[in-house]
Amino acid sequence: MKGIGCAALLAALLLGGNAQAQATATPAYDAELAKSLGGNDNGMRRYVFVVLRSGPNKVPAGPERSEMFAGHMANIQRLANERKLAYAGPLDGVDGARGIFIFAVESIDEAKALVATDPVIIKGEMVAEYHTHFGSAGLMMVNQVHGKISKPAAK
Repeated sequence: MKGIGCAALLAALLLGGNAQAQATATPAYDAELAKSLGGNDNGMRRYVFVVLRSGPNKVPAGPERSEMFAGHMANIQRLANERKLAYAGPLDGVDGARGIFIFAVESIDEAKALVATDPVIIKGEMVAEYHTHFGSAGLMMVNQVHGKISKPAAK
C-alpha cells in the first residue's frame, strides 16, 4: 500500500473491505463527524502520547499485584468510556517501555492528572513519560470499533 496516507489507511481499516480501493477513493467530507471527533478542517487533533516505563517499585506476584493490574484495566476502561483515552496498549518491555496511552486532551498537565489515577502509577510499578502529538481525529473511533471486533468474555 505504498503511497497511502495514514488518514486514508486508518479510514480503510475502520470501514473494512478492500483497503486499497477504499484508500484511493476520495471520501466525502463529513463536518459533523470531524467535529464530533474533535478534528480540525484537516481531520487532525491534539493528543498527549504517554509511554509507561518500569518504575522503582516492582509489586511482587500475589493478590496485591493482581488487584493493582485489575484496577489498571478498570481505569483504562473508565477513561476510554469518558472519551479521554483514545488508545492504550502494552509494549514489548525493551528499555523498560511497558505500555502506551494516547489521551485526547489539550495539555500534558491534563494527561498527568488522568495518569495519576492509575494504580500502576500510584504504586510505583510504572512511571510515565509525556509527549504532545498531533494526529488523525479518526483515532477517536478506535475504542468504538474495537468493541465491535472483540468477542465478549466467556462467563
